[in-house]
Amino acid sequence: MKRNPLVTSSRRKNRKRHFSAPSHIRRRLMSAPLSKELRQKYNVKTMPVRKDDEVQVVRGHYKGQAVGKVIQVYRKKFIIYIERIQREKANGASVYVGIHPSKVCTIHLI
Repeated sequence: MKRNPLVTSSRRKNRKRHFSAPSHIRRRLMSAPLSKELRQKYNVKTMPVRKDDEVQVVRGHYKGQAVGKVIQVYRKKFIIYIERIQREKANGASVYVGIHPSKVCTIHLI
C-alpha cells in the first residue's frame, strides 16, 4: 500500500517523469554500482558516472571485456560510451556502442 499521498505509483506518470527529466536529475539516474573495494572505501553502493572513470561491463553482449575509460556520458539518451567498446559499421567505420550505466561496474574514480 502506498504511504505517501504526494508520490504517484502510476506507471504512465513515472515513465513520463523519467524520460522528461532535466539534466541534473538524469545525472542521478545514470548511476553505476561501485566495485567491492570502492564500496568499502566510500561506504556507498552506487555513484553517478563521470567522464574518465574506469568501468567494466558486467551485463550484456560486451560483458567481461577489459576495463575501459568512459569517453562520453550522453544524458539525453541515458547511455555512456566506453573506450574499448566499439563495433564496425557496414561501410567499415568504427563507432562506439552506447551502454546503460546500470550495466557497468565502476573500478576507478577520477
